[in-house]
Amino acid sequence: MRTLLTPLLRLVLRIFFRRIEVTGAERVPREGPVIFVLNHPNGLIDPAFLLCLAPRRVSFLAKAPLFSMPVIGAIARAFEAIPVQRRQDAGSDLAKNAQTFETARAVLVRGGTIAIFPEGTSHSDPKLRPLKTGTARIALGAAAALPQGLALEVVPAGLYYRTKQTFRSVALLHFGDPFPVERIAIQTGAEPPAGPVQQLTDRLASALRAVTLEAEEAEVHGLVARAQRVFSTADEGPAPVSLEDEFAQRRRLLAGYEVVRHRWPERAAALRGRLERHAAAVAAAGLDPKQLAPQSYESISVITYAVKSALFLILGLPVALVGLLVHYPAYRVVGWVATGMTKEKEDALATVKLLSAALLFPVTWGAIVFAVWLWRGPWAAALVAPALPLTGYVALQFAERLDRVIGATRALSIFLFRRRAFLRLTAERRAIREEILALGREVDAVAGSLPAAQA
Repeated sequence: MRTLLTPLLRLVLRIFFRRIEVTGAERVPREGPVIFVLNHPNGLIDPAFLLCLAPRRVSFLAKAPLFSMPVIGAIARAFEAIPVQRRQDAGSDLAKNAQTFETARAVLVRGGTIAIFPEGTSHSDPKLRPLKTGTARIALGAAAALPQGLALEVVPAGLYYRTKQTFRSVALLHFGDPFPVERIAIQTGAEPPAGPVQQLTDRLASALRAVTLEAEEAEVHGLVARAQRVFSTADEGPAPVSLEDEFAQRRRLLAGYEVVRHRWPERAAALRGRLERHAAAVAAAGLDPKQLAPQSYESISVITYAVKSALFLILGLPVALVGLLVHYPAYRVVGWVATGMTKEKEDALATVKLLSAALLFPVTWGAIVFAVWLWRGPWAAALVAPALPLTGYVALQFAERLDRVIGATRALSIFLFRRRAFLRLTAERRAIREEILALGREVDAVAGSLPAAQA
């Protein structure tokens, strides 16, 4: 069942997210016991990424209520998930966690891998929540039971979503540097001492901070995203940076902003206002920030892109119209269901969207195939069945290409007929970029002048 579900789940993720990148997989030990620890910003989407894209077969520790859900419970059991009793869940029995910990340790002792969200719950906070101690207790217990010469490794993994609740956004799964769990003496059946448990928990928190983005306020993430877009549309070229580079750039911007905010609060406030005004001006002009590159409208690539887009839109229009008629009603229902069930709770929105789509689109296809069967017979139904998902894919690609063409046409018209306004926006973007770079040099100088402990 796991073998059948994994490629299907991977396909669903590839459809929901326009771009997915995995980095650092070469750091994961290829054999021996491993514990993956991850941040948890996006509900059931988070474990799906690791289950489908990790270089090792993984068993997750998952909250017990999931196992009683009709479809999700079957999937959790198929992926060999281990139920965890949580105090906040109705009807939980914390005494059962002794068996949970023993099962997890048994997987590790025989050289397997488990994955845990040490924060204990999915959330949309701007930074990590305090970690629960269960991960450290499992790790120390398993390490003590391992044969001599075999070490238990912990691999921190960070999940980064540009906009986690949005269909066709982008996502990064990044594996950090592994580290071994210290072996301490523990009597059979006893729990690890509190001191080593807290020390390992603190180390886990430090390792997770190295692969995640943290800020004191949620608004700071939005500010840094605007600053990062200024850099991603720099004059050096239109090619998008990798998600790994984008993530690293945002980490540097977050760290630099914290220094500027504390040392030069007036300059931080001025830069924040300048970024917000620039973003508002770009949005009011109907532009995407990446379209603020004048040289991109003066090269042969514009003609090539226009010809390719025109051919695709002309040839794909009939199929896209069929795909739109077939899938749009279910698409709208998915949005209503997700919004109604989650009450705009961001960390659950993508999960409900994905699960609703996985149910409603096959139901739509089945209903159409059944109607064709009744109308034209089984052979017609057999021909229509595989074509329905294909029309949906073409409609999706058509809509995205059309959106890009409309945006590019709007940007080109502003560049040609309102060039002064266009160049004002590009000049302001360039000035903001230079201001950020100047602040970065000052931050580096301040860090270089501090003692190592303070820096």
